[in-house]
Amino acid sequence: MKLLIADDEAIVRQGLRCIIDWQGLGFTICGEAKTGDEALHKISSLSPDLVLMDIRMPKLSGIEVVETARKQGFDGKFIILSGISDFKYAQTAIRCGVDFYLTKPIDEDELQNAVVTVRQSIEKEQKKSHALNQYRSKAKDVILQDLLQGTANVSSLDLHDLDLTADVYQVMLYENYDRKLYAAHWNFAESLNVAFQGNQPFENLEINSKNYILLKGRSAILHLKMLLSHYTPRRGSPLDTLFLACGRQVSQLEDLPLSAKDVNMLERRRFFCEPDQHILTVDALPAADSLKAVVNDEAVTYWQGELSNYIQTHNRTKIAMALNSLQEMLYYASDSISQIQHFLSDIYLQVKQNIAQVYSTVEIPFPSNATVLGIIESKQYLYEIIQFFSEQFEVWFNAIGTPSSDNVLDDLLTYVNNNFRKNLRLETLAPLFGYNSSYLGKLFSRKVGDSFNAYVDKVRIRYATEQLKSSKKKVYEIAEEAGYCNVDYFHKKFRKYVGVSPAKYRRENCPPQENSGE
Repeated sequence: MKLLIADDEAIVRQGLRCIIDWQGLGFTICGEAKTGDEALHKISSLSPDLVLMDIRMPKLSGIEVVETARKQGFDGKFIILSGISDFKYAQTAIRCGVDFYLTKPIDEDELQNAVVTVRQSIEKEQKKSHALNQYRSKAKDVILQDLLQGTANVSSLDLHDLDLTADVYQVMLYENYDRKLYAAHWNFAESLNVAFQGNQPFENLEINSKNYILLKGRSAILHLKMLLSHYTPRRGSPLDTLFLACGRQVSQLEDLPLSAKDVNMLERRRFFCEPDQHILTVDALPAADSLKAVVNDEAVTYWQGELSNYIQTHNRTKIAMALNSLQEMLYYASDSISQIQHFLSDIYLQVKQNIAQVYSTVEIPFPSNATVLGIIESKQYLYEIIQFFSEQFEVWFNAIGTPSSDNVLDDLLTYVNNNFRKNLRLETLAPLFGYNSSYLGKLFSRKVGDSFNAYVDKVRIRYATEQLKSSKKKVYEIAEEAGYCNVDYFHKKFRKYVGVSPAKYRRENCPPQENSGE
């Protein structure tokens, strides 16, 4: 605490310096004054906690100094030293805000007791002031939280007292760019305070473990834009550790929930950020009516079929286009991030199963299912999962081998042999292999000796004959498994290529006890 000694006699000032152990009592002598006006000036400039002053001073008396200082807002303590023991003087001094009125000659114990009492009073007031500031700060945090959540009665608030008057407001949210870290390397709020040079045109608060910034005024918003443009998210820069979401600007405090809703939605949509994207603004939010649920079993079947086809046909271009389309579709998904991750896991595992069956004789370094699930669930961004798909498919391509124009027909035959149950048409398959269907059909007939359709029928019928001999399935069940939806059409094709009906073929090729119903 700071002490100012004011007396017109130098020997008295010197004596007051030494009469008691000021430092031991918690005081540092910050200055001296020999006249009343000098004392008043130093009270104003030094803001001492305690003034020890003679009542009789040149130019201004001690009482006049006290009165003027109080009018100017000084709330420190005074101990008046007087050679006059008149009660009226003491009464006047106390009425003016003097804490102790001591008469000369000064008794050392009396002065020390007075100083100790003053110190205790100052400490008590400081604690009270600190507590009030804490309560005020907490109350303001609650009010700010209510404002952002739309539960505050704005009309009942004293915006000037809360320092919330501004022409425009904007809500921001900041958190670690890497969500695996528990503490930000760069305290964004403190950096803003430095950038604004202590003039704090923003509020910083925490709601549900999330850090929010409320910018107040166009100047603050413009200043922040300049700051962010300076600290580009290059590796090693402060912004490299942070993710920022910026809501819309609003002109009324009543509209703050709209800006807060923006940043919460942006924070949830971090999953769809591009590589090294550290800042999301409200412009990045898709229109609400453009979002729809896309995660379902039918979609899994479609995408695993597409990707399996392109892998089997060695079509890297189609793979890239399909993954891009998948990513774009999911960008407009209203499904949760967890649902999207599970959806992508299902696609990957089904594609893996398909490729493993088709290329059962090829050594392909497939990761385990548990490893795949762990990798996909650990990814923070959609682009990382799509990149994982692309990298895995490239590994499979390399293991399977790159096709040439000489063995495209071999790949086509392999594809038919593994997918004959599907509705196979050369018109839809030819583009997968990069050929015109008419030209590919001629190449096929020249090499195989059969038309494409005839070859497919033979593969299906060959499967059917094996099933008729080795299983007890109904004929219509075998027909469906072989790729024929119409059992009569199956009978027709079977007679064409085998020469007898399926039932007769089973009787002729199976022992009587193994015959099943036709």
